[in-house]
Amino acid sequence: MNAAPASSSRHVLPAVSVIMPVLNEERHLRNSVRHILEQDYAGELEVVIALGPSTDRTDRIAAELVSEDIRVHTVPNPTGRTPAALNAAIKASRHPVVVRVDGHGMLSPDYIATAVRLLDETGAVNVGGLMHAEGENDWERAVAAAMTSKIGVGNAAFHTGGAPAPADTVYLGVFRREVLEQQGGYNEEFIRAQDWELNYRIREAGGLIWFSPELKVSYRPRPSVRALAKQYKDYGRWRRVVIRYHQGSVNLRYLAAPVALLAIAAGVVVGVVVSPFGFVVPGGYLAAIALGSLPAGKGLGVKARLRVPVALATMHMSWGWGFLTSPRALARKVIASRRPAVSVSSSAG
Repeated sequence: MNAAPASSSRHVLPAVSVIMPVLNEERHLRNSVRHILEQDYAGELEVVIALGPSTDRTDRIAAELVSEDIRVHTVPNPTGRTPAALNAAIKASRHPVVVRVDGHGMLSPDYIATAVRLLDETGAVNVGGLMHAEGENDWERAVAAAMTSKIGVGNAAFHTGGAPAPADTVYLGVFRREVLEQQGGYNEEFIRAQDWELNYRIREAGGLIWFSPELKVSYRPRPSVRALAKQYKDYGRWRRVVIRYHQGSVNLRYLAAPVALLAIAAGVVVGVVVSPFGFVVPGGYLAAIALGSLPAGKGLGVKARLRVPVALATMHMSWGWGFLTSPRALARKVIASRRPAVSVSSSAG
């Protein structure tokens, strides 16, 4: 893109490529693509789905989508890794604005139109908004409540909301293509946290990342305790890599879960070996979770509200465990793959 996207009142809207990394998404893929194709956007649109080695009906559904709409295309991603999928989809796409969407994300109807407008108004090279978690059953609704509460995720704006402002990173992202090309795409060593790493390079090169609550993507939570635990263990593991990769990125929010896990473990040991008073710490945590789940679960049915404390504890403890057990060797491997930031050209705003 040779110039910042302009609003439709000035000239033709820029064409948009939507890229989707997909693996085992038979449950949500068709609906996710429908939300893209039905966008209230007057510009040209294409969807590029990068297919990992799924073990469900994802590939068949993707093939049906391709046959049903000429705007939908697929590319292979044999590694199954998200950053590799994103890079493959970027390479196969062709338009000046690139929108990232996951296979279980549902764009709000005006998402693309709003993002293009914000790129123009702010001069940003990447804009993003709210990760609006929505469940389809009692467990998922409980997880959604936990994921959008401060007791669950702290003060992260893309989870809990906030005013429009420059940001360190954003959920998913809507990019100017030339910035992705300048930075060489995603670092494929970052199996998780690849968004943060790319946005770090963009900011280091002088590019503006912009958060706006006007942008909203509905997100389907993990369908079981086990799946949620794995997700948050991976989050914690890769956040530790990020902190080792860039020490200035640490803050108290990232340390809360591992500190809580260590304190609970120490309290249990003290309670068993030394004195029952040691159980005050894990008991206090459980009480805090139970109380914190009351406002978090407001408006939910009884069954969903009873699951909110389980979701909160699973998120906290899994994140903390992943953070504490993240190996230094993983961080060294990622640091060795560090890419220098490439200065953002003036045409990118």
